[in-house]
This record gives sequence, C-alpha cells and structure tokens, in this order.
Amino acid sequence: MPQTPPPPTSAPDAAWPPDTGPELAFVARMWADDGCSRGLGMRVVEVSLHPGANGSRPLGSATLTMTVTESMVNGHDIAHGGFIFTLCDSAFAVACNAHGHLTVAASCDIDFVAPARLGDELVARAAESAGYGRNGITEVTVHRATDEALIAVFRGRSRTLTRPNPGS
Repeated sequence: MPQTPPPPTSAPDAAWPPDTGPELAFVARMWADDGCSRGLGMRVVEVSLHPGANGSRPLGSATLTMTVTESMVNGHDIAHGGFIFTLCDSAFAVACNAHGHLTVAASCDIDFVAPARLGDELVARAAESAGYGRNGITEVTVHRATDEALIAVFRGRSRTLTRPNPGS
C-alpha cells in the first residue's frame, strides 16, 4: 500500500518541498516510497510543471540535493560516480513523473566533469526538454553548491507506462 506524502513542513532539511500543490500528488507519493534516495540523504528542493511546446504534455522539472558522506567516497578520495549517477537518476525520476503518469527510464548516460569530495553538497537540476508520445528526454546537471562548479551532466530518455491516475 502506498504511503502518503510527507506532511508539509518548513524545516530546511525536509525531504519534500512544502509549496507543492495537489497536481503533484502522484510524484509526492512516488518520492515517499523511494527509500533508496531518501536513505542517501537526498532532498527534493523544487518540483514543478511547465507547458510543453506546441500543445504537448506538460514538462516536469526538479531540483534535488545530496551531501557527499564518508560512505560515498571511493579509494581515490572522491565521491564514487555511482552515487552521483543515483542523484541524477532520482532527479530525472522526479522530473519525468511530475505530470502524474507512471514513467520509467528507457536509457541514460552521464559525463563526469569534475570530482566531488567528502562534505560537498551537490545540487542536481533536472528539466524535461521534450515529451513526445509516451517518450521524454530529460537533462540533469549536477553542481557543487558552494561554488557552482559543474560536476556531471546526465541525459535520460523516459517511457510513460500508464495514463494519468484521476485524483492522483
């Protein structure tokens, strides 16, 4: 049984932004059930919908944060790429599910631009750039919060599996 979204809160460490409306209930429930992302300390800072071009479906965007912890650092004393990829994938998931349809990754790739280190707060910004039929394309960039240094660039391709759930 799906959990209900976390209650709205203004706490700075809230896992879900307090100012989201009922149109984002589907993705809020998805996030509430995502133990992996929350277990890694990820927080959704922003999630929204924007009109699609030429009458296409609305396009989602999301901003997530994650702090690099000791258990995320590899033998080179930098953040393991798998954790950065997971941050990107989670931001991708929130953005492409914001329109209320069950949507999953079809494929994705990532370019690591610079290393992240222990204690770095990483900010992942995801934006759907195209939604066509049941397919979508989402770009995610990861920056270090302190100096906005680009850490990684991710491009995901998504596939919608269901129609929107009325009342979701």
